[in-house]
Amino acid sequence: QVQLVESGGGLVQAGGSLRLSCAASGRTFSNYVMGWFRQAPGKEREFVAAITWSGGSIYYRDSVKGRFTISRDNVKNTMYLQMNSLKPEDTAVYHCAAKQGAVWGPYVTDPAKYDYWGQGTQVTVSS
Repeated sequence: QVQLVESGGGLVQAGGSLRLSCAASGRTFSNYVMGWFRQAPGKEREFVAAITWSGGSIYYRDSVKGRFTISRDNVKNTMYLQMNSLKPEDTAVYHCAAKQGAVWGPYVTDPAKYDYWGQGTQVTVSS
Protein backbone atom coordinates (compact mmCIF):
# COMPACT_ATOMS: atom_id res chain seq x y z
CA GLN A 1 0.00 0.00 0.00
CA VAL A 2 1.49 3.31 -1.10
CA GLN A 3 1.26 6.14 1.40
CA LEU A 4 2.10 9.80 0.90
CA VAL A 5 2.11 12.11 3.91
CA GLU A 6 2.59 15.87 3.58
CA SER A 7 3.80 18.20 6.29
CA GLY A 8 5.21 21.68 6.70
CA GLY A 9 2.23 23.86 5.90
CA GLY A 10 1.19 26.82 8.01
CA LEU A 11 0.42 30.53 8.19
CA VAL A 12 3.03 32.95 6.87
CA GLN A 13 3.13 36.60 5.87
CA ALA A 14 3.56 37.63 2.26
CA GLY A 15 7.23 37.46 1.32
CA GLY A 16 7.89 34.64 3.76
CA SER A 17 8.98 31.05 3.20
CA LEU A 18 7.81 27.54 3.95
CA ARG A 19 9.19 24.10 3.13
CA LEU A 20 6.73 21.32 2.48
CA SER A 21 7.68 17.66 2.80
CA CYS A 22 6.09 14.56 1.31
CA ALA A 23 7.12 11.30 2.94
CA ALA A 24 6.54 8.28 0.70
CA SER A 25 6.29 4.68 1.84
CA GLY A 26 5.03 1.33 0.67
CA ARG A 27 7.37 0.53 -2.21
CA THR A 28 10.45 1.61 -4.13
CA PHE A 29 9.83 4.93 -5.87
CA SER A 30 12.76 4.81 -8.26
CA ASN A 31 10.51 4.75 -11.35
CA TYR A 32 7.86 7.20 -10.14
CA VAL A 33 7.15 10.76 -11.18
CA MET A 34 6.28 12.85 -8.14
CA GLY A 35 4.31 16.07 -8.19
CA TRP A 36 2.96 18.89 -6.07
CA PHE A 37 -0.53 20.22 -6.70
CA ARG A 38 -2.63 22.81 -4.87
CA GLN A 39 -6.30 23.57 -4.48
CA ALA A 40 -7.77 26.83 -3.25
CA PRO A 41 -11.39 27.08 -2.02
CA GLY A 42 -13.81 27.07 -4.92
CA LYS A 43 -11.10 26.36 -7.47
CA GLU A 44 -9.89 23.28 -9.32
CA ARG A 45 -6.75 21.45 -8.30
CA GLU A 46 -3.78 22.89 -10.19
CA PHE A 47 -0.28 21.73 -10.97
CA VAL A 48 2.62 23.34 -9.09
CA ALA A 49 5.76 21.30 -9.82
CA ALA A 50 6.93 17.80 -10.73
CA ILE A 51 10.14 15.79 -10.54
CA THR A 52 11.30 12.34 -11.59
CA TRP A 53 12.30 10.31 -8.57
CA SER A 54 15.60 9.12 -9.97
CA GLY A 55 16.41 11.23 -13.01
CA GLY A 56 15.90 14.72 -11.66
CA SER A 57 13.83 16.15 -14.53
CA ILE A 58 11.85 19.08 -13.16
CA TYR A 59 8.97 21.24 -14.33
CA TYR A 60 7.17 24.20 -12.70
CA ARG A 61 4.04 26.17 -13.40
CA ASP A 62 4.98 29.64 -14.62
CA SER A 63 3.66 31.53 -11.59
CA VAL A 64 6.04 29.78 -9.17
CA LYS A 65 9.20 29.72 -11.30
CA GLY A 66 12.05 31.43 -9.49
CA ARG A 67 10.22 31.25 -6.14
CA PHE A 68 9.59 27.51 -5.55
CA THR A 69 12.10 24.67 -5.69
CA ILE A 70 11.16 21.00 -5.87
CA SER A 71 13.65 18.37 -4.74
CA ARG A 72 13.81 14.83 -3.42
CA ASP A 73 15.93 12.75 -1.06
CA ASN A 74 15.99 9.16 -2.31
CA VAL A 75 17.52 7.83 0.90
CA LYS A 76 14.70 9.29 2.99
CA ASN A 77 12.04 8.59 0.33
CA THR A 78 10.93 12.19 0.75
CA MET A 79 10.07 14.97 -1.68
CA TYR A 80 10.25 18.65 -0.79
CA LEU A 81 8.85 21.95 -1.99
CA GLN A 82 10.78 24.99 -0.85
CA MET A 83 8.52 28.02 -1.23
CA ASN A 84 10.05 31.50 -1.05
CA SER A 85 8.61 34.97 -1.65
CA LEU A 86 5.15 33.65 -0.92
CA LYS A 87 2.13 35.60 -2.12
CA PRO A 88 -1.49 35.60 -0.91
CA GLU A 89 -2.47 33.89 -4.17
CA ASP A 90 -0.34 30.89 -3.13
CA THR A 91 -2.86 30.15 -0.36
CA ALA A 92 -4.23 26.64 -0.87
CA VAL A 93 -4.15 23.06 0.32
CA TYR A 94 -1.00 21.52 -1.13
CA HIS A 95 -1.02 17.84 -2.10
CA CYS A 96 1.77 15.57 -3.20
CA ALA A 97 1.12 12.86 -5.77
CA ALA A 98 2.91 9.94 -7.38
CA LYS A 99 2.61 8.29 -10.78
CA GLN A 100 3.86 4.74 -11.12
CA GLY A 101 6.13 3.54 -13.90
CA ALA A 102 6.23 6.95 -15.46
CA VAL A 103 8.14 8.28 -18.42
CA TRP A 104 8.58 12.05 -18.27
CA GLY A 105 6.19 13.99 -20.52
CA PRO A 106 3.56 16.74 -20.76
CA TYR A 107 1.11 14.66 -18.73
CA VAL A 108 2.95 15.61 -15.50
CA THR A 109 0.72 18.70 -15.16
CA ASP A 110 -2.53 16.66 -15.26
CA PRO A 111 -3.74 15.55 -11.81
CA ALA A 112 -5.88 12.81 -13.40
CA LYS A 113 -2.70 11.02 -14.52
CA TYR A 114 -1.41 10.42 -10.98
CA ASP A 115 -2.04 7.19 -9.10
CA TYR A 116 -1.50 8.10 -5.45
CA TRP A 117 -2.24 11.20 -3.37
CA GLY A 118 -1.51 12.55 0.08
CA GLN A 119 -4.14 14.13 2.30
CA GLY A 120 -2.76 17.64 1.86
CA THR A 121 -1.31 20.40 4.03
CA GLN A 122 -2.76 23.90 4.34
CA VAL A 123 -0.65 26.89 3.31
CA THR A 124 -2.05 30.32 4.16
CA VAL A 125 -0.27 33.50 3.11
CA SER A 126 -1.49 36.72 4.70
CA SER A 127 -1.11 40.11 3.04
